[in-house]
Amino acid sequence: MRRGTFRDETVDYAAVGATQAPDLMQYPPEKSIPAEESWRIGSGQARFESASESLLSWAPLRGAGLSLADIRPASGSGYAGVAYDADGTPVAPSRREAEQRFDAEGTPYVSAGATVHVTGRLSGYRADAELRVILAVEEPRRTAFALGTVGGSVVSGEELFLIEWRDNDEVWFTVRAFDRPVSTLYRLLPRLIRGRRRQLFRAYLTAVSPLFAP
Repeated sequence: MRRGTFRDETVDYAAVGATQAPDLMQYPPEKSIPAEESWRIGSGQARFESASESLLSWAPLRGAGLSLADIRPASGSGYAGVAYDADGTPVAPSRREAEQRFDAEGTPYVSAGATVHVTGRLSGYRADAELRVILAVEEPRRTAFALGTVGGSVVSGEELFLIEWRDNDEVWFTVRAFDRPVSTLYRLLPRLIRGRRRQLFRAYLTAVSPLFAP
C-alpha cells in the first residue's frame, strides 16, 4: 500500500483535503461551489488495475485535452499526513520514502507533493494553472489522488480522482471537487463554473473508461 498526503502553505486555499469529506456537497468550503459524479466503469480486478494505472499516469487530465508541463516530483521523503479511508475515517500519519515511477515516455507518475503546470482549452473553457498533488493513495481496492490549485487559475480549489473496486466486484470512478471563483468573470457569473466543471467531468470519464469513449 502506498499513501501520501502533502500539505503546505503554497496552495491558494485553506480547506486542504476537503474533497475527502463525505459531506462536501452539503458543506463545501466557504464561497466555493462543490461538484461530484460517480460512474460504474466495469468490474473485476483487471479493470480496477487498468483504471488505476490510467489514473496515476495523468490520463484524466490528458484525456480532457489538457497539456501537462514542468512536472516536479517532491524531493526526499514524503510525509503521509492525516488522510481518510473510503468510509471517511481518519488514518494516522506516518512517514515513508518516496518511490517515484515513470511511464514509457519518461513522464513522472502522480505522487504526493508533486507540482504540475496545466494548460489547454475544453469546449471554450480555458485552463492555465499551477497545481499540487496534495494526496496520493494506492490500496488493494482503492486508488486516488487530489490536486490543489497553487495559483494562476480562474478558480481556486481542489479536485479528487478516485477509483474503487467495491465488494460487489464493481469498479467505480468518482470525481469530487470544489471551486471558488477567482477571475472577475467567474465571480459575476458563477454558472460558468458549473458549466466548466460539467465539461471537465465528462472529459475525465471518457479518458478513464473505454465504455464512455465517443
